[in-house]
Amino acid sequence: MSFTKRLIKWYGEHKRELPWRDTTDPYIIWLSEIILQQTRVEQGTPYFHKFVENYPTVKDFAAASEDEILNHWQGLGYYSRGRNMHYTAKMVMEDHAGYFPTNYDTLLRLKGIGEYTAAAISSFAVNEPKAVVDGNVFRLLSRYFGIEEPINSLKGKKLFTKIANELLDKTQPGLFNQAMMEFGSLQCKPKNPYCGICPMQPNCRAFNEGTVISLPVKIKSGTSRNRYFNYLVIIKNGQVLMSKRGPNDIWENLYELPLIETQRPCEAHELINSDEIKKNWGKDIQLQCVTGPVKHILSHQNLFAQFITVENMDVNIINKQYFFIDIDRLDELAQPKLIFGFFKNFFNLK
Repeated sequence: MSFTKRLIKWYGEHKRELPWRDTTDPYIIWLSEIILQQTRVEQGTPYFHKFVENYPTVKDFAAASEDEILNHWQGLGYYSRGRNMHYTAKMVMEDHAGYFPTNYDTLLRLKGIGEYTAAAISSFAVNEPKAVVDGNVFRLLSRYFGIEEPINSLKGKKLFTKIANELLDKTQPGLFNQAMMEFGSLQCKPKNPYCGICPMQPNCRAFNEGTVISLPVKIKSGTSRNRYFNYLVIIKNGQVLMSKRGPNDIWENLYELPLIETQRPCEAHELINSDEIKKNWGKDIQLQCVTGPVKHILSHQNLFAQFITVENMDVNIINKQYFFIDIDRLDELAQPKLIFGFFKNFFNLK
């Protein structure tokens, strides 16, 4: 039995029943694919249902504000994906009369849609014969064929895409792509794959050569840089002081507490007695308590954050970038996980 036939047979017997698999609506497929990128199915499924419920059509998605989209996205991380989705939804309304494209080449022209997502949407929606190559597919192919070319190199991506397209069942590409991704997710897992009961085992080079654990090969990225975030927690009359982040940095357009970033770890008492604090927040500001430091890891960045609760701040010198909001309305603001995680514990929020 060929690789393709074994794969599709396995899929028919083991596939999960997932809510986005019973539709050919390109908008719904797009939602699921973007949400599930770098997100486990278990984590992403509730978000998928929430978006479909609040924005059943691309028109509804485009009509929402960016703040609303980011608020629903809160907790998924990689917030640029949410912003790109909002931009793309507007493009679909303006350039495609509200009809979400299904053609691979047309999809590539939409913001936030790369080769993987375009192949997924086009093959699942209209069976366009384009192979999907994601992390699961990289892993399966590298092990089965014993390929040591790094999956994140330009040469490697071209090689794996070529092989995937050669294996692709042209009569049912959507089904084949689903099977490839599902097999990599459930059977040929990154750690502790089920090699003992794998239907691909007889012809799997990695299994026969003892290289399963070492494949796929990936070029290590550069070292992460450390950043030191000092957040001021300023509460007045049941309200907390907040600000909105600007562009050209992490968490663009999300809401956070007033931030003072330093080049090194800084003791709270040292910080509040600094000239910068006295100039911007008043000379009589007093330290109440400190939470942290908390380490928060992002792609290529390690954040070390402490939350400094202060009192006797001079409210008359607050600049326009800050605003007070009722504590019980904090859930209306899209916040980074680091911030809403702090609020959840500090204010005992649900």
